Amino acid sequence: MSPILFYGVPSGCSFGSVVALEWLGAPYRLSRIEMPEVVTGDAYRRLNPVAETPTLLTADGALISESMAILNHIGARGIDRGLGFAQGTPEFDRLNQMLAFLNTSFFGAYAPLWYALEHAGEGEGRRVLGEYGRAQVRKAHEDLSAMLGDQPWLLGAQRTLADAYFIGIARWNEYHQAVDRRDYPNLQRLFDTLEADPAVIFAHAIEAQRTAVSAGGFAGEVAFDQVLADPRLAA
Repeated sequence: MSPILFYGVPSGCSFGSVVALEWLGAPYRLSRIEMPEVVTGDAYRRLNPVAETPTLLTADGALISESMAILNHIGARGIDRGLGFAQGTPEFDRLNQMLAFLNTSFFGAYAPLWYALEHAGEGEGRRVLGEYGRAQVRKAHEDLSAMLGDQPWLLGAQRTLADAYFIGIARWNEYHQAVDRRDYPNLQRLFDTLEADPAVIFAHAIEAQRTAVSAGGFAGEVAFDQVLADPRLAA
């Protein structure tokens, strides 16, 4: 059976895993998980006890959660495509270093802004969270722009899983307007390149429930309640 990626909407960081699967080009399916309603329910917690997306049900029935783990699983299958690298190589270490930065500093910079948007209401608390979050986002952009430099992709001459993960997080700035990305021309260039990529266009369309044209191995969506009957989950 094909792997199934449980991806979160709206605007989950699982977007990067969809892009990575498209770049891999091997058969896979998607299952849409509404946040926060479905993701926090008992049924989904059977797959992921911490109630987060993404989760990947592999072809052999294993469940993998956390973006970094899923991306490294995809990368191991896509070494011949340059998406990932063999463990123990300098390239593997550089990829994991970049993924770790994106997963902590870049992702984490937006956490105060998401909290302010969803929980803080109005008033002084929201203002303070907003100021702190915007400062964190500015620093993360400055650091990542310096790491990217004039390279076409985050790790150099060739796109990798890091670029897939980057675009899923970078689009959060459209919600929060924490920075003007044009102040970071290197990142703006990368963002624009990725936004024109067929896999990214596909991931946007899937998320928005528009007609989506797969350039990879997409084998269709499957409803979450149907996935619960998948024999791999009973093993």
